[in-house]
Amino acid sequence: MTGTAEKQRLWGAETDKAVANFPVSGEPIPVAVARWLGRIKAAAARVNAELGLLDADKAERIAAAGDAIARGEHDDQFPIDVFQTGSGTSSNMNANEVIAALAGGDVHPNDDVNMGQSSNDVFPSAVHLAALEAIVRELLPALDELASSLERKAQEFADVVKSGRTHMMDAVPVTLGQEFGGYAAQVRQGGERLGDALPRLGQIPLGGTAVGTGLNTHPEFAARVRELLAADGLQISAPADPFEAQASRDALVEASGALKVVAVSLTKIANDLRLMGSGPRAGLAELFLPELQKGSSIMPGKVNPVIPEVVTQVAAQVIGNDAAITIGGMSGQFELNVYVPLLARNLLQSIRLLTSAGHLLAERCVDGIQANREQAERYAELTLSAATALNPYIGYDKATEIVKEAATSGRPLREVARDAGVEEHVLDEALDFRSMAKPHDG
Repeated sequence: MTGTAEKQRLWGAETDKAVANFPVSGEPIPVAVARWLGRIKAAAARVNAELGLLDADKAERIAAAGDAIARGEHDDQFPIDVFQTGSGTSSNMNANEVIAALAGGDVHPNDDVNMGQSSNDVFPSAVHLAALEAIVRELLPALDELASSLERKAQEFADVVKSGRTHMMDAVPVTLGQEFGGYAAQVRQGGERLGDALPRLGQIPLGGTAVGTGLNTHPEFAARVRELLAADGLQISAPADPFEAQASRDALVEASGALKVVAVSLTKIANDLRLMGSGPRAGLAELFLPELQKGSSIMPGKVNPVIPEVVTQVAAQVIGNDAAITIGGMSGQFELNVYVPLLARNLLQSIRLLTSAGHLLAERCVDGIQANREQAERYAELTLSAATALNPYIGYDKATEIVKEAATSGRPLREVARDAGVEEHVLDEALDFRSMAKPHDG
């Protein structure tokens, strides 16, 4: 900062050193992590006052400063590059200095603001809680919206029969509604996978201080702070073991793995949508995707599947983030993982990207999809794999002969089967495409 902004600097010498030491990406730590550092510091000050360890007035001033950071009033006071010392010590010191400056000259950043804490337990706790909150309050609602949108389309398209496809080749008929129902289930299960990871994500190492032993902290400190932090409904709990919680970041890796599965699911869904919407004349053209913008600067009238393309790009980034998170998670040594800023950056970016992608895919694509019923049903009638339904009547070998003749001659399957001696009532019963798609209905 320069000029007027120079006077607004609330941080101190340790932050300046870190800014000078880490001119890497120009990207600071995620805002959510900085805000959770504020919440943790505020709760810690209140608990230390309750325990008689910190002057009440000083504690309240520290807590007020932490609350202000938590509300986002001082996001610009966290300038340190996200690629910094792997424990997040620099950003923890940054928070201590800013809070001390806000709280008054008699407040010491280490002795008072950091009382009962260490970067080694506070910073990863902030990361866990930032990810927990973002998944619960942002990503899961976005996935629910997307699943609901897909479920509505599954109902709308329940009677639209079409050719199934396996190996990208014609297969026996399905309905478009069945396909959309499958997509909805993929998204629902992705949300469930994330939900399974949340209890462990909510286990925070706070109270372990430097190495997990809890040196220099009151025995009641961690439990009381967790209780304050959980007051707004997040499931925050003690670690299964303080040394596991201090030394590893497996819960972050697990959450990232669940995010990767969501990314894989969204890729499958988005690719299917753009294949079914391909054309409009030289592609499958089973769907009409919403037309959002011009698709070419040179080809008049061209419209592209822009939202599915965005979603697949997001998914690629999330999968890449997961690879880095995996490396970071397995690279800790002894009592500390030293890749926490990287884990924070990638995990929170993945959550944010998938949240946006979920909303976009629902609102700007799926909600507006229309079925090309005539085209879909024409494909159902064209697929030679419908001969599969003749197997119980005439056997696999004879059905194969009929398919080969139909393929070679270009004649309709029903006509070839009739000439091969298959009775009309058998053809009527076996080659009912809607019944074929729903063999157990009725």
